[in-house]
Amino acid sequence: MTQPGPSPELRRTLGVGDAVVVGLGSMIGAGVFAALAPAAHAAGSGLLIGLAFAAVVAYCNAMASARLAALYPASGGTYVYGRERLGPFWGYLAGCSFVVGKTASCAAMALTVGAYVWPGREHAIAVAAVVTLTAVNYGGIQKSAWLTRVIVVVVLAVLASVVVVCLGSGTSDAGRLEIGASEGFGGVLQAAGLLFFAFAGYARIATLGEEVRDPERTIPRAIPLALGITLVVYASVAVAVLSVSGAAELGRSAAPLADAVRAAGASELVPVVRVGAAVAALGSLLALILGVSRTTLAMARDRHLPHALSVVHPRFQVPHRAELAVGAVVAVLAATVDVRGAIGFSSFGVLAYYAVANASAWTLDSAPGRRALPALGLLGCLVLAFALPATSVMVGAGVLAVGVVAYGVRLRVTRLTR
Repeated sequence: MTQPGPSPELRRTLGVGDAVVVGLGSMIGAGVFAALAPAAHAAGSGLLIGLAFAAVVAYCNAMASARLAALYPASGGTYVYGRERLGPFWGYLAGCSFVVGKTASCAAMALTVGAYVWPGREHAIAVAAVVTLTAVNYGGIQKSAWLTRVIVVVVLAVLASVVVVCLGSGTSDAGRLEIGASEGFGGVLQAAGLLFFAFAGYARIATLGEEVRDPERTIPRAIPLALGITLVVYASVAVAVLSVSGAAELGRSAAPLADAVRAAGASELVPVVRVGAAVAALGSLLALILGVSRTTLAMARDRHLPHALSVVHPRFQVPHRAELAVGAVVAVLAATVDVRGAIGFSSFGVLAYYAVANASAWTLDSAPGRRALPALGLLGCLVLAFALPATSVMVGAGVLAVGVVAYGVRLRVTRLTR
């Protein structure tokens, strides 16, 4: 029996609202519940400055991604943009950075779910979450978008409650006194790099380019809209939590939003926050698996990964083999790795990915004014990447170096066999 070949295109079913929801599901879950406390630990009360830096770099990257996605509306995101604008090697490097970095993000989000649902059994819960969401993705992109929409509504409601409780409490004055001085410029940059891990979810919109209706109009509208909403949410939550806890206490907290609500005198809301955190991490994990599997699909089509992963399911119109492969790898990682190291490692990979995106966008127009934004984005990505903790930089650079060597070996073998 012959195996079905790859489908030429995935099914275009997502509109602007669906695409925005996918981006929100990626960003809000990761940022508020995973990156806020380590960023505060790095920057001290310069956390809000670090958030602003991360937002500027993310905006530059979003504009570059939006322009490129409108021109190349295919699955793969910056893997496709780098390949078309800079050459096959740069596309490969972007794809490698994305798949490796975001696979680590998947594991981090799965472990976050486990930590909130059942502390002490987080690895088992994390694996169960990965298996469940891989099955949801297998059923089709519309089911994934519907579930993400529900998750985003729940999380936004929980975060709104946290903001109202913290800003309305009588204990907020003491916390506000700590907002002002930071741990130094290096700490602020490191916090910005860690917070960028949270902003990077809009990449999921671009990597789903082959499943979006009218992508030339939809993607450039959806990306900045999702980013803007997320920035408002981040800033509101950060100010609210700082006003109650202060920067030092926030940096030490393992569950900063739950601790802030407790400090504000609303202990009855703590279980709600814990549920919201778990749901948010699930939303982020769902969208992450979507994005990684689509980039895997694009790389498999070009044979940078096993070509068998490029097959699209004839009924569900999803890259089912890529999704199953990604789910299996993430499940193994979720059973074995530590969540803290995964965040820094993921940030390095994603910043490398967006550096290629900005370099690609720089080639679209020769006018200096049009090149200023991608140039700023490229510089910002490089600065934030190397401001991350030294371990994250060394491990991230080492993994990418292995990928470069593998690319060179494959290229040499291909030339010798011709």
